[in-house]
Amino acid sequence: MKIAIIGGGPGGLYLAALVKQLGPDHEITVWERNAPEDTFGFGVVFSDETLGGIESADTAVYAAMESGFARWTDIDVDVDRHEFTVGGQGFAAMSRKDLLAILQERVAALGIDVHYRTEAPDVAELRETHDLVVASDGLNSRIRDRYADVFRPDLDRRHNKYIWFGTDKVFEAFQFIVRNTEHGTMQIHGYPYSDAGSTFIVEMHEDVWRRAGLDATEHEELPPGVSDTYAVERIRELFADVLDGHEILTNNSKWISFTTVRNERWHDGNLVLLGDAAHTAHFSIGSGTKLAMEDALALAACLHEHADLETALAAYETERRPVVESTQRAAQASLEWFEQIGMYADQDPAQFVFNLLTRSRRITFDNLRERDEQFAAQIQAAFAEQVAAAGPARDGATPAMFQPVRIGELELANRVMLSPMDMYSAVDGVPQEFHLVHLGSKALGGAGIVMAEMTCVSPEGRITPGCPGLWTDEQRDAWARVTSFVHEQSRAKIGVQLGHSGRKGSTRLMWDGIDQPLETGNWEVVAPSALPYGEGCHVPREATRADLDQVVADFVAAARRAVEAGFDLIEVHAAHGYLLSSFLSPISNRRTDELGGPLENRLRFPLEVFDAVRAAVPASIPVTVRISATDWIPDGNTADDAVEIARAFVAHGAAAIDVSSGQVGKEEQPAFGRSYQTPFADRIRHEVAAAAGVPVIAVGAISSADDVNSILLAGRADICALGRTHLYDPSWTLHAAAEQDYRGDGAPWPVQWAAGRRRPPTSRTDRVPPRLSLLRAGADDGVHVRWTPQKPVAAVAV
Repeated sequence: MKIAIIGGGPGGLYLAALVKQLGPDHEITVWERNAPEDTFGFGVVFSDETLGGIESADTAVYAAMESGFARWTDIDVDVDRHEFTVGGQGFAAMSRKDLLAILQERVAALGIDVHYRTEAPDVAELRETHDLVVASDGLNSRIRDRYADVFRPDLDRRHNKYIWFGTDKVFEAFQFIVRNTEHGTMQIHGYPYSDAGSTFIVEMHEDVWRRAGLDATEHEELPPGVSDTYAVERIRELFADVLDGHEILTNNSKWISFTTVRNERWHDGNLVLLGDAAHTAHFSIGSGTKLAMEDALALAACLHEHADLETALAAYETERRPVVESTQRAAQASLEWFEQIGMYADQDPAQFVFNLLTRSRRITFDNLRERDEQFAAQIQAAFAEQVAAAGPARDGATPAMFQPVRIGELELANRVMLSPMDMYSAVDGVPQEFHLVHLGSKALGGAGIVMAEMTCVSPEGRITPGCPGLWTDEQRDAWARVTSFVHEQSRAKIGVQLGHSGRKGSTRLMWDGIDQPLETGNWEVVAPSALPYGEGCHVPREATRADLDQVVADFVAAARRAVEAGFDLIEVHAAHGYLLSSFLSPISNRRTDELGGPLENRLRFPLEVFDAVRAAVPASIPVTVRISATDWIPDGNTADDAVEIARAFVAHGAAAIDVSSGQVGKEEQPAFGRSYQTPFADRIRHEVAAAAGVPVIAVGAISSADDVNSILLAGRADICALGRTHLYDPSWTLHAAAEQDYRGDGAPWPVQWAAGRRRPPTSRTDRVPPRLSLLRAGADDGVHVRWTPQKPVAAVAV
């Protein structure tokens, strides 16, 4: 093949070296606009996985890199001079300049033609004269922009400002240094890359940057290669204690905002994107150099393994895209966390550190415990102290999920909730034996509180004919049988979610066609506006004041029956596009009266219903609310709106905020992923609920005890609601206790099941562990390894 590579950074050079070794007859040319000695940035960090791939692919490159690595295992976090260290992580870094030199020497040794200080020929011309053209021309790729109609890039410019420095201070480990200043929160990301220097990145929200006067050079046009000297002096002042007399090193150091690059396609014909031209991920999660070199490994392999170019490029994209997108999801969570870091300024320092370390959801409590058991114990004990400061608590060895929690006057034995899930198994609104077994089994299975599904306040408020209700005494009495079983046979509490379907009513059972209108037996549906939920759905009638008065009366009557039925808690359902939710959302509420328009107006009817329910039940019964924190639809409610919605409900006496999202319109595009809704709960907790002493419930793809503990320990929520996980394993909470070797009041086993509380035995192994080897390893605990290079001793003349 005849291959043109545009961009002589690490990705482009490494690709050239690999392809040439796999096929010596390939004719490869690289164009690089900068001089070979030019490089921007200081250090590059690699993971063990990436290094393993490099070592396997090109031992000469790996050997040269390995000889220059700075290696360490610790992360140091300094929060306003509260210092913490967590070990066992494993890092390797080197100078970016040294890495480029290694790759430049390698391609030269392989006879690859590299044109430095040279702009590449026109890409259209190269496509005509070469079999393959690789665009490795970086974040501001001209080639990607030229073919934007093909690659369809999405460039997401973020809110923080950062500046990339070096320092001659050699850090011993990865550094997160956080300072809550008079201007706001600022942070440093630092790490060693040699025996002579460290990377030193300063980052803060744009608002903080402006308040600190760091925008003084904003409108100056600094030429390429020229650094912002004003920024250097200000950072030297602000972080004098960190620098401790050491110098700040510059290299084209200017304030910039991170841009996340995504492309719908990575290749077109004989043109392919590589590295930052194809994708970027925030520096707090990984190195762009690392990703580019991984791209090069995959592309070289695919070109070698497939007979035709189109198949090879498709295979490259198929292999790399899932890996990159996973990294980008973690990076997105991380960069958003740093954008909102000021929200955690008042958090307990130990909890803040755990929050920081687990911000991307890739690192969890179990990960940290495996790597540094002592640090994990410190975090767990700090959480127990926080619980004890607010009321009864268990000891510091108790997993966070088994610490008690209160919702209003209701005390729960643990922080696990069975999330309300529609079962579509009632008859004329009357719960059946199924409901007794469904909810009873989850209560026996150890959940702190089990929530009955959305229970409708009127026949017209049902979603389907199979939905349960509380509009008759017969329904109340059937529910009383369920609550009595839960109270008599378990330590669990039981709550009910009251709701009205609104425009999503009169539809088929889920397994017969979710959201599809009934073929027979339809009833009229009402909504704030005469807008259907989606294509093929009912067109509702716009609710009149008389309709709404009846809805309020129905909620009140249902709430009173819920108390009579023995429920411990009542939740008002104002999420998922049902009637109250559809009033809150501008997607479904287009009214022109006092109940439509701005959020203040859209809140009026949901708050009216909530107030009526709260007034109708005893003060000892907590009334909570579930909200959709975002509609996932352009021009719909956002996380900012959710904060204000939560604030309003808290002001009206909500005992807890249950934070879900979406399901307001069929056109939604949710960003699904593990614990994907937790960031909304996190924000509401820190901006609204915590100060009011109101717990926040997180829900949404929380599936493991490790996830639950991680969310709680980081302070992202107070309770975790799990739905499908409990369908898979009704005794999930008890099993989670057994897996964590926890026995205590936070997860009491029914006496009838006590004999099964030990984990069943598994298959045995006859492998003899290397005991002496383990003893030797224990003498030098490899958990805490610092980068402490030895300076060479100068020769002394004799």
